[in-house]
Amino acid sequence: MNNQLISVRNLIKYFPIKKGVFRRTVGWIKAVDNINFDIYNGETLGLVGESGCGKSTTALTILRLEEPTSGEIIFLGENIAIVNKKQMRSYRKDLQIIFQDPYSSLDPRMKIKNIIAEGLVTHNLLDNRTRPKRVGELLERVGIPPDYMDRFPHEFSGGQRQRIGIARALALNPKIIICDEAVSALDVSIRSQIINLFKELQKEFNLTYLFIAHDLSVIKYISDRVAVMYLGKIVEIAPKNIFFDNTLHPYAQALVSAVPVPNPNFKRKRILLKGDVPSPANPPTGCRFHPRCQKVMEVCFNVEPQLKEIEKGHFVSCHLY
Repeated sequence: MNNQLISVRNLIKYFPIKKGVFRRTVGWIKAVDNINFDIYNGETLGLVGESGCGKSTTALTILRLEEPTSGEIIFLGENIAIVNKKQMRSYRKDLQIIFQDPYSSLDPRMKIKNIIAEGLVTHNLLDNRTRPKRVGELLERVGIPPDYMDRFPHEFSGGQRQRIGIARALALNPKIIICDEAVSALDVSIRSQIINLFKELQKEFNLTYLFIAHDLSVIKYISDRVAVMYLGKIVEIAPKNIFFDNTLHPYAQALVSAVPVPNPNFKRKRILLKGDVPSPANPPTGCRFHPRCQKVMEVCFNVEPQLKEIEKGHFVSCHLY
């Protein structure tokens, strides 16, 4: 494995629940609850899980767009979870994000050239004469004619807007790009084009991705390693081939069983989960998955399982192992 780029250690992000006239805190939503994982230089780590499990909050907390409640985010040897805003600004050009919604993530009042060049202006990179050339090169690279740069976002389709979002993320030559459900809002025909563009750009610019999605078929295609999240916890991490050949956690097994197989003669046994996802404001004791697990044991009710390495690079959080 290549060099470690980001190391997340014991990361916690709780949101207060406030009630009453005086807005007193009466509880906490445990969106991200003590997670650990690494991202290595040049790889794509796929992060999957149901809606509301904490994937996007993890991404926003790594970028300090949400302030962590506690824990460490080690980036290039520095714990960026504790640096001040001025220090954090110097790291931002190396940490970029592409958001899920290509419609709301672009300012409708700004021209495309200004949207893409905004980071260059903020970090005082290039001058007024060379910035338009850089913007044109980026637009051309992501498949949009450079002479469209004077247009506004409403003049583009969803797929084109997401390409503009990719160009904006590339403008500062980042070390890592977090793709937060970056293809889930797109038509299936456009989705494959954007995913292939991500792969091409990764080779060309030596990019590292944290790719968040709920579609495991997309994760299988684009990722090098897969991490599965459930109710604020990482329950399994493994290299892609090992994960899909030998899925261990009962929740991850249920997710994999739902992936369509492109073979009409092959029928995969579907694992149907009972019940709904518990509230992150009041998670179950012990293993958080035990109310829905078909393999639940007595120990699962009271003892929280730890993330353990079962084989090289394959970690799972389950009392079965």
